[in-house]
Amino acid sequence: MVFLVSFTIRRKNLPIPILRSSFADMDLKGHLTFERNEHAAKDFGNIYHFMPSAVLHPKSVSDISSTIKYIFEMGTSSELTVAARGSGHSLAGQAQAYRGVVIKMESLREPEMSFHTGELPYVDVYAGELWINILHESLKRGLAPKTWTDYLHLTVGGTLSNAGISGQAFRHGPQINNVYELQVVTGKGDVVTCSEEQNTDLFYGVLGGLGQFGIITRARIALETAPKMVKWIRVLYSDFAIFSKDQEHLISSDTSFDYIEGFVLINRTGLLNKWRSSFNAKYPLQASKFNSEGRILYCLEVAKYFNPGNSDLVNQNIDTLLSELNYIKCTLLLSEVPYVDFLDRVHISEIKLREKGLWEVPHPWLNLLIPRSGIHKFAQEVFGNILADTSNGPVLIYPVNKSSWRNKTSMVTPDEDIFYLVAFLSSAISSSTGKDGLEHILTRNKRILRFCERSVLGVKQYLANYGTQEEWKAHFGTRWEVFSSRKSMYDPLSILAPGQRIFRKATAFRQQGPQDKNELSRDWRQINFNSQGL
Repeated sequence: MVFLVSFTIRRKNLPIPILRSSFADMDLKGHLTFERNEHAAKDFGNIYHFMPSAVLHPKSVSDISSTIKYIFEMGTSSELTVAARGSGHSLAGQAQAYRGVVIKMESLREPEMSFHTGELPYVDVYAGELWINILHESLKRGLAPKTWTDYLHLTVGGTLSNAGISGQAFRHGPQINNVYELQVVTGKGDVVTCSEEQNTDLFYGVLGGLGQFGIITRARIALETAPKMVKWIRVLYSDFAIFSKDQEHLISSDTSFDYIEGFVLINRTGLLNKWRSSFNAKYPLQASKFNSEGRILYCLEVAKYFNPGNSDLVNQNIDTLLSELNYIKCTLLLSEVPYVDFLDRVHISEIKLREKGLWEVPHPWLNLLIPRSGIHKFAQEVFGNILADTSNGPVLIYPVNKSSWRNKTSMVTPDEDIFYLVAFLSSAISSSTGKDGLEHILTRNKRILRFCERSVLGVKQYLANYGTQEEWKAHFGTRWEVFSSRKSMYDPLSILAPGQRIFRKATAFRQQGPQDKNELSRDWRQINFNSQGL
């Protein structure tokens, strides 16, 4: 089987000189590169490395449309596929295209950022724009998007193709909830403008659609009046039941905080003292005596936005909200920071990790959406037994209200109204064979997934990584038929987003029976795992 796949790959892909010649007559404002494209075979996950045959550096939407249309018109005579790559923050090669064409979306600089400041303010941006740049430009006008990801150095097209979840999602939903309009290039090369009123099916399909139906080239993002400052608070719990009850109480309140997240901490010695460089303790003497060593603790992290003129009123509101919670009183930590500094807080950690050479390492992340009914069983087994410590990276956990989410998008969530995001954001040391090594963390992730499957918790993966179509069918469940029919409609040759490993491009050369499809997919993965191009 390995021989069969290897032979098939070599037969169906054009040599670079021929490929270069075949694209030579295309009228592009940008350009294609056929050499030194190693950057397009890397991503933040730093585990999968699939070399493309070419990289498109577009200067216009027509560059993207023409390239896809050209490949589409090749029909089944070629196995060329296309992947859109933003800032390369995918985890498992999802923005890569083995021996295909990768589109460097950050090269697309049209249209320029354009703001509408009327009753329903919004900004039009090209899909390769970073959220951090949108933040800075919108703040100049006293505005800001309603919801974010925790890390802002990501592209608009990338997060809208997944969901874009953060601590504001309980109120405003994810980023895909706050989009008025999209411009999309489909798998046939068609340029389509879509919204809730126009080309509705494509609009909902592309949002959270993992790049399967079209490449987002422009987005109209909803804005609101921006605050200037943030009250940033952390408190600790030792009992998961109390912690989760308080989190669920806060997301159900109309007068709650503006941001609600949480994380798990296991055996973190001197925890409060380490945080006190950024936070002030409400009870400094008691905080200095708090012992976190050897304990499983749960941190509730909340924020309240405000402007300097209403600080006293906000403080009263915070005191009222905190009085309704049952955290460990001596662990209350507070900070007051500018709004932009709070939203861009993860970038500060990135700078420190880069200085230590610990940023460009493997990131075997595991992101799960867990129904409320299963969260206590999950916490007992995973935090109590499987997770030995949290020294390899943060473990986030917080609930969201499904009622705040658009229910027609391609994004898959659990079937309950309240579910939790649990994110294991691990960093691995490539050379290590210990607990901080890649193999150990991957094994731990598999244990967690096996437990979820055995326990039938109704868990869904976020930023999912599957190797076979059968696994993807199980992921989408009853929504698979809609998802696959949209694929047939908008990308009938399965040209787009091959790195998601959901669909394989149909070609005239393939000789296989129906029973071979999943086996081929698994072998494809083995052949290309960590390869730099065979």
